[in-house]
Amino acid sequence: MTETAATAPRVTMDEITALAKRRGFIFQSSELYGGIGGFYDYGPLGAVLKRNVKDAWWRETVQLRDDVVAFDSSIIMHPLVWKASGHVDQFHDKMIDCKICKHRFRADHLPNLDQCPDCGSKKSFTDPRSFNLMMQTHIGPMEDTASIAYLRPETAQGIFVNFKNIYQTARKKPPFGIAQIGKSFRNEITPGNFTFRQREFEQGELEYFVPDDGKDMAIFAEWVDARKKWYSDYGIKADRLRFYELPADERPHYAKAGIDVEYLFPWGWGELESIAHRGTYDLDAHMKLSGKDLRFFDEAAKQHYTPILIESSAGMDRTTLTMLIDAYEKEKSVDPNGKEMERVVLRFHPKIAPQQIAVFSLARNKPELVERARAIEADLRRKFRTQYDEGNIGQLYRRQDEIGTPFCVTFDYDSLDDQSVTVRERDSMRQERIAVDRLQSYFSEKL
Repeated sequence: MTETAATAPRVTMDEITALAKRRGFIFQSSELYGGIGGFYDYGPLGAVLKRNVKDAWWRETVQLRDDVVAFDSSIIMHPLVWKASGHVDQFHDKMIDCKICKHRFRADHLPNLDQCPDCGSKKSFTDPRSFNLMMQTHIGPMEDTASIAYLRPETAQGIFVNFKNIYQTARKKPPFGIAQIGKSFRNEITPGNFTFRQREFEQGELEYFVPDDGKDMAIFAEWVDARKKWYSDYGIKADRLRFYELPADERPHYAKAGIDVEYLFPWGWGELESIAHRGTYDLDAHMKLSGKDLRFFDEAAKQHYTPILIESSAGMDRTTLTMLIDAYEKEKSVDPNGKEMERVVLRFHPKIAPQQIAVFSLARNKPELVERARAIEADLRRKFRTQYDEGNIGQLYRRQDEIGTPFCVTFDYDSLDDQSVTVRERDSMRQERIAVDRLQSYFSEKL
């Protein structure tokens, strides 16, 4: 699918960043002091949204499977881990500077190296030079070369170096997987596009180990299908998502197959996830440098072998941003008084939405209404993600639409008599009266 064949962008990044700050999804980190590039903080709604994305990934990848086990590795590891993985010697980008405006760029991000995109100067760039993307730190009281360590640039290596510990203690044998969600750090030359390219980010990483019995490509295809289903199940529009099969010249030499999962962002296609057939490269590299045996011992065959690796590595921040953008819609509607208005609505999947139900009291100056509405919200909170609010009903609806709440419940004057409330559905804006004692079962079915 080409970019022109897909749905045109429906929202700009300026609209997304403005909404994210206004409604408490995402803030620039350290904004009080002018901000710091490539780092972001998640506000009250954003923190829950991201947690829901991670929980959805974890549930489908680990919780519902009996062939995948959980893991959580340290952010700082022995420096030789990154030597074996190739990050010390090969994890570089080409960096150039404009001699006039002094702005710095990644060479591969500039289609035309004759003119600076920021100041317009011609032929003003320095020669490209390599820049290692790992963030350095020091261990212990002395800051010298002997104390250098790195913040991990990916979560996978912790799984590889612990492969033997995990399969022995978990009593697993290939085919089986190891999964974790965790922070990674990359000293990006030019972070940008909001939370798409950050210097601190979270990954959901699955490493699936299979025997060399000829079924590896079939298992690779199964994981590709599983990931397609995941994005579909959680509401990502099919015409904004593509699974790009990497040709041989775009894959590492050791990779037998590779798929990049890409989404059509407002600026164009961007990668969300990589699904790769990595052969035995990673375990072989650590065995070679460490001198330790990480092969699996097959009790039935009485022999050792190095499992083949199928990897699925998804960016949790990028996926959260995708959910936010994909859910965004701006549409014309009519308010309760018949006046035409424009509303912004986030059509989150109910399992992803930060809030699932908002409960209102129609009049904040009527204690009985407020008390009953708060009691309903407290009761629903035991099972659903809920929020209590009060004020002008039109403004309340618009606020909940804009943060993606699937249902609103209003306790009004009639509720005191008929023990029912008005339930309003986000997407259709349809309203119906539901008995208070039926709310739990009603929302259990809907959500």
